[in-house]
Amino acid sequence: MRKLRMHELNRLSIEEFRQSEKHPIVVVLDNVRSVLNVGSVFRTCDAFKIEHLWLCGVTPTPELREMRKTALGGTESVNWTYTKDTMEVILRLKKEGYSIAGVEQTTGSISLEKTTFDKKPTALVFGNEVKGVQSEILPYCDQLIEIPQFGTKHSLNISVSAGIVLWKAVEPYLRK
Repeated sequence: MRKLRMHELNRLSIEEFRQSEKHPIVVVLDNVRSVLNVGSVFRTCDAFKIEHLWLCGVTPTPELREMRKTALGGTESVNWTYTKDTMEVILRLKKEGYSIAGVEQTTGSISLEKTTFDKKPTALVFGNEVKGVQSEILPYCDQLIEIPQFGTKHSLNISVSAGIVLWKAVEPYLRK
């Protein structure tokens, strides 16, 4: 056994990625403050061929060098849009037929392992590092998902949460 070399990984070029069919999943970052977290989410969206990334409110955009460093090219490959108002994006996506899934700890959230993602357009909403997803957004979510945790901490880093939930969301597309 040996590690694969870069040329053996058969990765798409940025242009090939842009032209390729994406999974019908979008990510909405609701007031995520950390440049490094946002850069990591770009990189994760690239890894899972996510259709679109919405940056909302105070969420930084890729003009920042620190983000490009963390994203490792994800800011060049992933389709993204900035808008000030998260609710505007949620209402637009609902109108376009997306199922809205908020990632948040609530009285009505479903544990991730019990969550079923179908092969249908889905929008995953991730919130602010301290405040989470805005309370006003929660009633517009078709489901609320919580990642089970077993230690003393009550939350995960947003970029870690995105990686975990996105893997679960793309899993149905990996089955034949």
